[in-house]
Amino acid sequence: MWRYRLKRFLINFIAVTFIAALVLIGLRLLPHQKLSDNLFLSTAVYDQNGALLRLTLAKDERYRVWTPINEISNDTINGILLYEDKWFYWHFGFNPASLIRGGWISYVKKGDMQGGSTITMQLARMYWKLNTRSIGGKLTQILRSIQLEFFYSKDEILEAYLNYAPYGRNIEGIGAASLIYFNKEPKSLTLPESLALCVLPQSPSFRVDKNTGYVGEKLSKARNKLFEKWREVYGADELTSVLFNLPFILRQPEFLPFSAPHFVEQLLREDFNAGIVNSRIDTTIDLRFQTLLETQINLYINRNSNKGLKNAAALLLDTRDMSVVAAVGSADYFNNEIEGQINGFNIKRSPGSTLKPFIYALAIEQGIIHPQSVLKDVPTSFSSYSPENFDNRFIGPLSAAQALIRSRNIPAVYLSNKLKNPNFYGFLKKAGVGKMASESHYGLALALGGGEVTMIEEAKLYAMFANGGNMRNIRMRKEQPVSNDTQLLSKETTFIILDMLSNMPRAGSAAAEVQKLPIYWKTGTSWGFRDAWSVGLVGQYVLVVWLGNFDNSGNPAFVGADSAAPLFFNIVNSLQATQKLYDTNKIIPSGVKMVDVCLSSGDLVTVWCKRKGKSWFIPGVSPIRVDTVYRPVLVDNKTNLPVCDNKKTANSKIEVYEYYSSDILDIFKHAGLPKREPPNMEHCKQDFDLNVGINPSITSPLKNTIYTIRESKEDKERIVFSAVTDADVKMLYWFIGDEYIGNSKQSESLIWLPKKSGKFEIRVIDDHGRLDKRNIQVMTIK
Repeated sequence: MWRYRLKRFLINFIAVTFIAALVLIGLRLLPHQKLSDNLFLSTAVYDQNGALLRLTLAKDERYRVWTPINEISNDTINGILLYEDKWFYWHFGFNPASLIRGGWISYVKKGDMQGGSTITMQLARMYWKLNTRSIGGKLTQILRSIQLEFFYSKDEILEAYLNYAPYGRNIEGIGAASLIYFNKEPKSLTLPESLALCVLPQSPSFRVDKNTGYVGEKLSKARNKLFEKWREVYGADELTSVLFNLPFILRQPEFLPFSAPHFVEQLLREDFNAGIVNSRIDTTIDLRFQTLLETQINLYINRNSNKGLKNAAALLLDTRDMSVVAAVGSADYFNNEIEGQINGFNIKRSPGSTLKPFIYALAIEQGIIHPQSVLKDVPTSFSSYSPENFDNRFIGPLSAAQALIRSRNIPAVYLSNKLKNPNFYGFLKKAGVGKMASESHYGLALALGGGEVTMIEEAKLYAMFANGGNMRNIRMRKEQPVSNDTQLLSKETTFIILDMLSNMPRAGSAAAEVQKLPIYWKTGTSWGFRDAWSVGLVGQYVLVVWLGNFDNSGNPAFVGADSAAPLFFNIVNSLQATQKLYDTNKIIPSGVKMVDVCLSSGDLVTVWCKRKGKSWFIPGVSPIRVDTVYRPVLVDNKTNLPVCDNKKTANSKIEVYEYYSSDILDIFKHAGLPKREPPNMEHCKQDFDLNVGINPSITSPLKNTIYTIRESKEDKERIVFSAVTDADVKMLYWFIGDEYIGNSKQSESLIWLPKKSGKFEIRVIDDHGRLDKRNIQVMTIK
C-alpha cells in the first residue's frame, strides 16, 4: 500500500513540477518590460582612450548608469552575495529563515531593526517604490519578489539590483558609483574598492568628507568586516590584506571631470534633437591633446590680456581618419564676460585670407597658373569692385607663390575672377561649407573672406591638402565610420599648394624656432579686425586657431599674423615636444615635374633671361610659354639706335631690355626702381623683328600626316618630336596647342604618347623665342 502511495506521490510531484516549470517558462516568454525601462539614465561621455570626459545627471537629478552584469567584476558580484544574500541562487524571491530571524531580533528582542530582505525583495521595494515598514507592506514586498522571480532570471534580478541600489547622495547603481568614486568602470574595480561598494547600499549615509573624499570610520569597519568573511570563503594573500589597512578615498561628484565642454555639449544636443537616448558616448577626443590646447590657450590669454585678447578657440583634427582629437570652444567656459559657453569652433565667422590657398589650388587645377607664374599686384577694378591690400600698398609683379604667402588681395581676386567649373563659390559648396547665401550676394569679395565658415569647416578643407585632394567628413564619435573620398582637387595640385605654403614666414618668436618638420599654414584677418586666424597642417594634423570676440566687436590686435600665429606656433611647439609627427607631403606625385623658368615672367627661360629659377608644373595642365620680358635688341655701336634690318655686323651689338606693361612700370617708378626704357623704334620704317638668327624647323612629326595608333599597343607606339635649329640654340620647348609637354636639347628628340584621337597643332620654341609649328592627325584603331 505504501508503495502505491509513494508512487502516486512521485507522479503527482513530477506532474506539478512539470506544470510549474511550464508556467515559469511561459511567464518568462511572455512579453514584459525590461527592468531598466523605468529608469532615467545619465550619459557617460568618454574620450577615444576610455577616459571619462563628463557624467551627466539623469532627468531626476541623479547619477545613474545602467551596467550589464557581464561588465561587473566577479569580486563585486561575489562580495554583494556574501554581504546581502548568500542564498540568492537557491530561494524563490524570499528567504523564510531570514525573515523569521529579522522579525525575532527586531520585534521580539527589540534589537537593531533587521529586515531579512533578500536581494530580490530589495529590488521589488526599489522597483515599485514600496513602503515596507508595515506588515502589509512587507507582505506586498514578498509577493512582488515572487513576481520578479517568475518573470526574470536570477542574473537579470541581480543586474537590476546592482543598478537600482543607492550608493550615497544622489548616486544610484554600481556603474555611476564606480565612475564617480573610483574613476573606473565596475569591471576594473580592485577587491578593496569592490567590497567598499558592496557595503555602501545598506548604509548609503556613511559619512565621507566632501572636500577630501576620505571615508569615515564606520564605512571602513563595515568594509573590513566583510573582508574577514571574504577571506574565510575565498581566501586572500598577505598583500591584499595589507591594502585593507590603507586609507581610501571616494571621489565626490563635485570633482567629476568636465572636459571638452563645448564638444561634449554639441554631441549631447545632437542626440537630444534626434530623440536619441545614449547612456554612453565614445568620442574621438584625445584628452592629452585637449589638455595641451586648453593649457596653451590659457597661458596665451593670460600673457596678452593687456592687449584686449580675452577669448580664443582651437581645433585639432587627425587627417588620417578625420577625427577631432581636441576642440576648445572658448578660452573659459565659465566666464560670462566673454560669453564663454558659446561654442566657438561651430559658429560662422569671416575667414579672412585663410581660404586663399583654395583659390590658388583651383587656379593651378584649371591651368591658369603654376607657382612661378607672375601676377600683378597693381590697382585694379573688377567692374564696380576695387579691392585693396591689407597694408594699402601695391608691390607690382610677383610670383603666384609669393602672392599667396604674402597674402596679396589683388592677385587673389584676379584669379578668383578667372575660375570656371567650378568657380570658388561652387567649390566651397561642393566642399560642404554650409548655410551660404547666393553667389551674387558675395561677388568677388568671397575671395577676401566675404563669406563665413566654421572652424570645423576650415579643418575639413585643409585636411584635403593632406589627403591628396580627397574630401572626407569630420568624425566626432568613435563608432562613426570614415567616409568615402570625394576627389575635389588632384594630388598634384595639393602637393604644389603645400610646397607654396611651406615657405610662409613665421612672425615674432616663432621665426627663431628651428623646425625640422615643415608647417603648411596660412593666416587670416577679417574686415574690421573682428577675427584673427591661423590654420595649417602640422604633421598628420590640421590645427585651427581663432581669436576674437563673440559679440563681434573689433580690436586692432586681431591680426592673424600678430595674434593668432604666435598661439598657433605655441601649440605646434608643444605638439612637436610631446608627439611623433611626420610630414604628409614628402612624396612627389608622378604627375608633377620641375622646369626651369625665367623668374621675371614665370615662363620658360631663354638665353636672354637674367633671373632664372625653377617651378613645379603639371604637364598637360600648367600654362607654360617662352619668356618675352627679356628681349634682345641689335644696336648700332656708333648711334646706339636699333638696327632696323636686324642684321648683325661688326659695328653692332646685342643688348637685352626688359619689356613690362605700363602699370607694372608705374609701380617700379613709384618704388624708386625705374626700369631702363626699351629703345625708340620710330626711325625704323618697317616692322621690327627682335629675333636674331634662324627659326627652328620641325623634322618630325611630318606635316599634315595621319598617325595610326593601335589600342592594344597604345602604351608602346609613340611619336618622335625633333627639329633642326640654329647653332646658338641649347634647348627646345615642345607644345601640343597651348599644352606644354616637355623639352629637349638641341640634338635630342622628345617622345610623345598620344592619349586620344584627333587633330593636333605641334609647336616648338627655342630658347631665343623663335618658333615653328605644324598640324598632324592621330587615329586610334583596335
